[in-house]
Amino acid sequence: MTDRSRRPRCVRAPSSLRPKRGVAMVAVMAAALAVGGTLPASAVQARGSGDAVRQGLERLVHEDEYPAALAAAVGRDGHARNYTAGVADLRTGAKVPVDGQVRAGSNTKTFTAVVVLQLVGEGKVALDAPVEKYLPNLVRGEGIDGRRITVRQLLQHTSGLPNYTDYAGDLTGTGRHTYVQPRALLDMALAHKALFAPGTSWSYSNTNYVLAGLLIEKVTGRPLAEEITHRVIDRIRLRRTYFPGVGDERIRGAHPQGYFAAKPGEPLENITEFDPSWAWAAGQIISTPGDLNRFFSALLGGRLLKPAQLAQMRTTVEVPEGGMWPGARYGLGVVSTPMSCGGLAWGHGGDIPGYQTRTGVTDDGRAVTIAVTADGPRVEQGPADVLDLVDAALCR
Repeated sequence: MTDRSRRPRCVRAPSSLRPKRGVAMVAVMAAALAVGGTLPASAVQARGSGDAVRQGLERLVHEDEYPAALAAAVGRDGHARNYTAGVADLRTGAKVPVDGQVRAGSNTKTFTAVVVLQLVGEGKVALDAPVEKYLPNLVRGEGIDGRRITVRQLLQHTSGLPNYTDYAGDLTGTGRHTYVQPRALLDMALAHKALFAPGTSWSYSNTNYVLAGLLIEKVTGRPLAEEITHRVIDRIRLRRTYFPGVGDERIRGAHPQGYFAAKPGEPLENITEFDPSWAWAAGQIISTPGDLNRFFSALLGGRLLKPAQLAQMRTTVEVPEGGMWPGARYGLGVVSTPMSCGGLAWGHGGDIPGYQTRTGVTDDGRAVTIAVTADGPRVEQGPADVLDLVDAALCR
């Protein structure tokens, strides 16, 4: 999900991957939480060779005060490496599990987009058909009409639909244990006027992907979680990735605890367990850094989509200034970002209470996923440093 409520302040040299915290959600940061802890400066454990990734993780823990940082990286030599730093639990000081599970947030959007594009390849969905064709009489509101919004515009965030998470209220307090149906999320958005006429601008909206999930269910006659599992997760054997079921508030496998600070400098609250239904097709998946690398590498390598649909996915539109980070362009559920060493990194990333992930893969096989265990961070610079590390890992 995407949090555009705060833009990180960059105090270091410019980087092509510095964010305006644009790949997760907005309203989850509304509540001030009072209890928690900080990470002792000595509590760093890094596993891996003495390279830029390990050093970057140590900086994220020591300087940016993330309780834990995890990374999976595939270098130019094709070798996969895993790294950890910090502690998995501020209370117990437990070790961080290597390639531990985290809430992957808006990386889920890419999974959802893959399923829609598979349906396009099967002739069951047309990218430039109106949403109305698949979800008749559903998308209506002030300046909003499903007869004028295409499937493509949903996937590339050019629909003009308001972002329901702007109006969701407190999702980090008592509301975090409440189940929310997808239609309720859509209704929340449709109660507000359109941001712009379809196709005339760009604005990140989780509502687009809730609609994409509803479209998948209508066309296939099956639950979204089942379609993502069958068509993506099982197909490329992502053994530690899953779409939580209804009422499933825990993370099933070995994982670091996730923390939340209402604003930089505030104490950290453990927010590992909550009902992720409010994220659904836009951000509900749980995965690991290694699995996310495998997913994006398989996707860009042509193992999940036919060439025509992969080409459509990689056809990007300009993101307005302030919409994401400098140089970012949005495709159909993927983001391209220029690297400091040349070429493009492809991925998405996600912020969700407790966890932030950033992903990047290249056409020549390099890959990296960085995960940290706080969102928002205690230190304002943190998100920018995470993005810098993605660039450093791919360019080493």
